Amino acid sequence: MNWLSILIAGIVTYFTRFSMITLINSERLSKNTKIVLSYVPSAVFPAIIFPGVFFNDYGNFVELSDPKIIASAIAIIVGYFAKNIIATILSGLISYWIIIFLIYV
Repeated sequence: MNWLSILIAGIVTYFTRFSMITLINSERLSKNTKIVLSYVPSAVFPAIIFPGVFFNDYGNFVELSDPKIIASAIAIIVGYFAKNIIATILSGLISYWIIIFLIYV
């Protein structure tokens, strides 16, 4: 029963998202709507990342000296100047690894 529920939920979720992609004609959308929709990935990405950076395993805020905070600050600075999402992600990951393995060992 559980697997059937998971399968049905997956199919329903897939088709609701698939229908929005295929059934909406992008030529019918206004220029303003397209501009607003272009900001969706930029708004969703921080919402996904924020809890992982600023909360620990128990749901409490981490200290400012936490390696995740320092690495995210470095990634924000690189992202501001580079204007490249790949460079931002890589700089955050690499700086986090350097902090974890070289400084906190």
